[in-house]
Amino acid sequence: MNPAIMSVALLLGYLLGAVSFARLVGRFAMPGEDLSKTTFAVAGVENPVEMTSVSATTVMMRKGAKYGCLTSILDILKVMLPTLFFRWQYPEEYYFLLTAVAGVAGHNFPIYYRFKGGRGVSPIFGGLLVIDWIAIPVTVLTSNLLGLVLFRDVFIAYAGFTVLLIPWMWLRYHDWAYVGYATAVTLLFFLAMIPESRQYYRAWRSGELANIDVQEIMAA
Repeated sequence: MNPAIMSVALLLGYLLGAVSFARLVGRFAMPGEDLSKTTFAVAGVENPVEMTSVSATTVMMRKGAKYGCLTSILDILKVMLPTLFFRWQYPEEYYFLLTAVAGVAGHNFPIYYRFKGGRGVSPIFGGLLVIDWIAIPVTVLTSNLLGLVLFRDVFIAYAGFTVLLIPWMWLRYHDWAYVGYATAVTLLFFLAMIPESRQYYRAWRSGELANIDVQEIMAA
């Protein structure tokens, strides 16, 4: 790969990914509100969960599905479009994979907002729509089945799809570049999830998670 084009792919992907549509939509829909901390109660868990991410989920929890979905679509597009451009322009090279990874990195750790961003689900989907769209329903459905049915664990249901991307990419392509892409976005996701993961671990150790009604979550 050409180092100059590689640099442009990484830089463009990161800078576009770092645009926080959650903050932009929030500024319009919730002027004056601080989106950096959102707390919500989970049935069966004593202490409220605190989200420090600023993402489509934040907007949805504060303002409803309408604005949350709008934010998610914009977050998908900001990664999908540059990834699509590099795949179309250089179909034989891996620049598009770099762009997709950089977009997730920008979203999760945006330079414009002191590196405080989201968790990367919508941007990951944006890249996958170009790289391998079928991976989205396969990995998401599988992680939900594993988490909610087999292990009865909401964290596995929510986060498991990223881990499943790694073997999926190998089975689909037998190409280490695709496996590297999946590994990179998984690491970026879990790095951004550290604050929520700590809360989850404390609830797990205390036994509170045993009180969560998984069937109620599945029916919601």
